[in-house]
Amino acid sequence: MALVNKVYGLLFKRTSTFVVTIMVGAVVFERVFDQAGDALFDHLNRGKLWKHIKHNYEKEE
Repeated sequence: MALVNKVYGLLFKRTSTFVVTIMVGAVVFERVFDQAGDALFDHLNRGKLWKHIKHNYEKEE
């Protein structure tokens, strides 16, 4: 219960800190979700994307 009280007092007691907490949380969630989606897409399409097969078609200089 002490941890909950400390988190409440630190992040949610004042409206300004609550708004900042929500905004930072949304930005962090968006970045993590975007990177996880890209990683899943790359994993499911391994060998089909240009970045995986371009070495077969590009000439070395």
